[in-house]
Amino acid sequence: MVNINPNGLLPKRIAVTGGAGFVGSHLCEALLARGHEVLCIDNFYTGARSNVQNLLTHPRFELMRHDITFPLYIEVDEIYNLACPASPVHYQFDPVQTLKTSVIGAINTLGLAKRLRVPILQASTSEVYGDPEVHPQTEDYWGNVNPIGPRSCYDEGKRCAETLFFDYHRQHQLAIKVVRIFNTYGPRMHPNDGRVVSNFIVQALRGEDITIFGDGSQTRSFCYVDDLVRGLIAMMESPREVVGPINIGNPSEFTIRQLAEMVIELIGGSSRIVQRPLPQDDPKQRQPDITQARDTLGWLPTIALREGLVRTISYFDTLLGTGAMPIPAPSA
Repeated sequence: MVNINPNGLLPKRIAVTGGAGFVGSHLCEALLARGHEVLCIDNFYTGARSNVQNLLTHPRFELMRHDITFPLYIEVDEIYNLACPASPVHYQFDPVQTLKTSVIGAINTLGLAKRLRVPILQASTSEVYGDPEVHPQTEDYWGNVNPIGPRSCYDEGKRCAETLFFDYHRQHQLAIKVVRIFNTYGPRMHPNDGRVVSNFIVQALRGEDITIFGDGSQTRSFCYVDDLVRGLIAMMESPREVVGPINIGNPSEFTIRQLAEMVIELIGGSSRIVQRPLPQDDPKQRQPDITQARDTLGWLPTIALREGLVRTISYFDTLLGTGAMPIPAPSA
């Protein structure tokens, strides 16, 4: 008798590269909950075994240590390619390796998908829009990216990966899916990854002043990780002709200063907001147009920023309170 998963679908064996990372570990959990087998692939550069510790005894979960800049020989039915450092602190620490992970990693995973004739999803990024001159950003906007700046190893690496995905689609008729992920936050973010949500929460929990860059008027849109994962799965399960790119993010826009004030309000304490110079090429505004995600995938975010921050603060409070703080990440 064929087993049917809880969603009425035949179970699949699914590979998630970067599966022990912040987003990847949540995706692995969600796929297991849908009745699939999950092969989690990670080299633990920014991912952590602790992120999937609760899955290690699951009968349908397998963990493989592997760097996708080297060829991969496995048998699966679908591939989610999430492998790449995603925060400035991490991707600028070894920019050459970051670029290799995006480009050579894409070549290797696309080659695997071509051999197996299986669908593959690329976790791209809103960073392909650079410091946008169009607001909000729609998928047909080509972006405003500095190709030789300190962020270009990530921005241009992801742009090149998108090129590879679409060329494999055109040349080899490969079933591809490309999603552009906007700012995402939630439990299992690395406390020292330099992202604004984790920075503010950790600083406030420690009673330190909260550091903003510039005057804090630059804007971001923050998507809770559970909403993002729903979007990734919806994209993978969409009809073959839906290839993207499709923006996945929360269109509710906040200034960095508003975020800092909300974190201070939720945590309390004596933290003040202090200003530092704005880093080079830091985008002044970022907001997704999610019309395609809504109309094509039936996807909308459901978790408001305040609710998501409460859950994320609880996670970091536990992490800091138990002495489980990971070793500090290398500085750029």
